[in-house]
Amino acid sequence: MTRASLNKQPHEVASMFDHVAERYDLTNAVLSLGQDRAWRKAVARAVDARPAQKILDLAAGTATSSLPFARTGAYVVPCDFSQGMLQVGKERHSWLPFTAGDATRLPFKDDVFDAVTISFGLRNVQDTDAALREMHRVTRPGGRVVICEFSHPTWAPFRTVYTEYLMRALPPVARAVSSNPDAYVYLAESIRAWPDQAALAERLGRAGWSRVAWRNLTGGVVTLHRGFKAS
Repeated sequence: MTRASLNKQPHEVASMFDHVAERYDLTNAVLSLGQDRAWRKAVARAVDARPAQKILDLAAGTATSSLPFARTGAYVVPCDFSQGMLQVGKERHSWLPFTAGDATRLPFKDDVFDAVTISFGLRNVQDTDAALREMHRVTRPGGRVVICEFSHPTWAPFRTVYTEYLMRALPPVARAVSSNPDAYVYLAESIRAWPDQAALAERLGRAGWSRVAWRNLTGGVVTLHRGFKAS
């Protein structure tokens, strides 16, 4: 199985990412027209990692998203359930403590991390609400969550153009640069099916997070959500 369906069976999603691991970072840069770097910088600013803090980076893949946190002196744990992603990441960054884990059943104790973050991975989790509760469980009181995910452009004309790009332009581009273009058809479909900004904020609140807020990037193509665990 190299393409997951929208019911997001964990073994299907993991297998799909195993097949795209080697060229995943390059493909993302091409498909996002280079915007992925700016989005990751925004995530790093929102997480605001400090020396000696413990940061959990979920759906970390090859740990490209983890490196900015490590550079601050924080202790960052890249966690993913794709063994292929973890293997490629370990080959590139052997010093990072890569950990295999399912976001709905995290292999960590309660109240461990100062911050938990996930970029472009939450919509691939089978049970979003269970994942949000697990993130809350492993975060220490006073700690924070930062979620970076594709969302819904706020300007209607741009939203139409963006949707057309996802479903028409993205697959042929993916065929040119990806080892598994069918995976990117699934990713486009999963973006269209994802809740909008307000709906995700509401789900964060139901999972126990307080002071939930969001900020749109690139006109709402991507949104940063942040919340805190009550002290």
